[in-house]
Formats: sequence, C-alpha cells, structure tokens
Amino acid sequence: MRGASALLARLDARDRELFRRWAVFSGAARATRMFWLVVTQLGGTICTVSGSMLTLALGGAAADAARRALVILVVSHLVVQLVKRSVGRPRPSRGVGCATLIHEPDRFSFPSGHAAAAMSVAAAYAVAFPHLALVLILAAVLVGMSRVALGVHYPGDVLIGQLIAILTAVPVLLWTGSP
Repeated sequence: MRGASALLARLDARDRELFRRWAVFSGAARATRMFWLVVTQLGGTICTVSGSMLTLALGGAAADAARRALVILVVSHLVVQLVKRSVGRPRPSRGVGCATLIHEPDRFSFPSGHAAAAMSVAAAYAVAFPHLALVLILAAVLVGMSRVALGVHYPGDVLIGQLIAILTAVPVLLWTGSP
C-alpha cells in the first residue's frame, strides 16, 4: 500500500508541475485568453448536447451518429460525476492556489467533464465519418487543453476524462453495430 501511495504522490506532484507550466494566467495576452475561452465552450453542455441533437433531424448516418453520441455523452457524464464525487480532488484554484480565468462549475477537479463530453461526441462522429476523425479528435483534445490553460483542471484530470469517454464509446459503438 505504501508503494501505491508513493506512486500517487509522485503522479500528483507531476500533474501540478505540468499544470503550472501549461496554465494561462491573467497576464497572458488577451487573444490567448479569448482563444481558450472559445475552445472550452465546445466541451460545454450547450455545444455537446446541441451538437448531437441537431443532426438527428438529418436522418441516415448523421442521425445514427447523433444517437450514439448522446448515449456515450450521457453514460460518460454519469461515470465522470460518480468518480468526481468519489475522489473529491480539489480544483487547482484550491490545490495550487491560482486564479482561474473562468467560472468553476463545481469544486471537484478529477476527472474533467468538459474533456469527457468533447471526446464522447468526437468519438461517435469520428467513427461514423472517418474522413472527419482527425479534425474531431483534435478539437476534443483542444477542449481538454483549454481546461488546463484556463486553470480549472490538472492535465491528469483531462487525460482521465478523455479516457472515460473512449472507454465508454467502445462498448456503445460495438453494441450499436457502428460502422
């Protein structure tokens, strides 16, 4: 057990160090702050839910992808919330003492719900439309990076959020017979 605690302590220290290097603080250029503020919205509720539901009306492959995206989104969100409340890792503003550049949605940092949401939707559409996969996955990765840049998550929070989305997507896509 001592070895596991030591490993977790080292991972936490590394995560905090990466956060200090990657986070954009209030002294950053306005354009930099605005870029990350816009990107982070892609992982929010409005963009992920509406991005999934709007294509339902199109029918065909787009509607199938939308249904899969919504299932992956809901299931991964439930897992993220369960883990957040079980682990209870404080956000960087409380753990490192930095100011955030946006409002924190709650007090828990681990894992990132925005990163999970963006990756959930990206994964469903990337499988349905492989020619868009690179752009979709890159956008989801940028959403995750935005959460660190804006000071509301550690890099490990983002990585685990994205992993939860992918691990949710695999069985959903297999179960639904995705292309």
